[in-house]
Amino acid sequence: MTEIEELSRGRPVAIVGAGLVGSGWAIVYARAGLRVKMFDRDPEITRKAFALIAGQLARLHAHGLVAEDPAAILARITPAATLADAVEGAFYVQESVLERVDVKRQLMIDLDALAGPDLVVGSSTSGIPGSAFALGLGLSARVLIVHPVNPPYLVPVVELVPSPETVPATVAFADALMRAVGQAVVHVRKEVEGFVLNRLQAVLLREAWALVQDGVASCEDIDKTVRDGLGWRWSFMGPFETIDLNAPGGVADYAVRLGPLYQRIADSRRHPQPWDEGLIREVEAQRRERLGRDELEARRAWRDERLMAFAARRNAASDD
Repeated sequence: MTEIEELSRGRPVAIVGAGLVGSGWAIVYARAGLRVKMFDRDPEITRKAFALIAGQLARLHAHGLVAEDPAAILARITPAATLADAVEGAFYVQESVLERVDVKRQLMIDLDALAGPDLVVGSSTSGIPGSAFALGLGLSARVLIVHPVNPPYLVPVVELVPSPETVPATVAFADALMRAVGQAVVHVRKEVEGFVLNRLQAVLLREAWALVQDGVASCEDIDKTVRDGLGWRWSFMGPFETIDLNAPGGVADYAVRLGPLYQRIADSRRHPQPWDEGLIREVEAQRRERLGRDELEARRAWRDERLMAFAARRNAASDD
């Protein structure tokens, strides 16, 4: 019996929320051989989700990222008419509803009324701690954050964040499930808004917006700095390994040599103000000069194609 079979015992995964994130998760689980029941309160969102999933599976197959017939994978995903239908018989729920505390809290209350004694719930929230919406319920010990990067079937990292009421067995189960479906697990050991990934991204984004506001560089030159500079190394190593290799004596040597510079940079920014309307208009104008609003969807498809090509090359390299 495979690990997937041991974890699921033949039962399905329920996806609640069929937007971009929920659709992405459906691909992850179905690709791994699991049956998936997908529910959204808006049937039109579910209909669009199936069209998106079918197209992405065909592209994944073309890049060699799924060997199985895409139609067979798609057949493992079925729509559910109600939340109760989606949860019935499921061993795991991937919550991917709106990024609002009130919406997530009501869903947890609804799931609490439907859940069997061993149902585990993972929330796809990008930054809301579980303690904000998942405490004080019979289900609470079996709820945790399972935060992906979008699209999760191409970018595998996933953050596991327990709430104060999540029991260790739930974390262990989620870890095993994520590894079994091909995700790279990050354990966030204490609740913090934004978790790890978005806190790191927030620092870079805040400085990027500030550099535009100060007239230091254009949006394109900032993108170029990451795309053609930092991103080359970051595509296969993280910031600590990067600096460990960038000084003769390793990371401690780097800290001595360049730590004062980074401290001065940090001291020069206090970021007390939100991105104001004028700055947002300026960045929007610069981006629309390079990419029209009507071209966004096509550019997203281009992004996914590039990610698929990158994933295929990375997988081939890891097999060597």
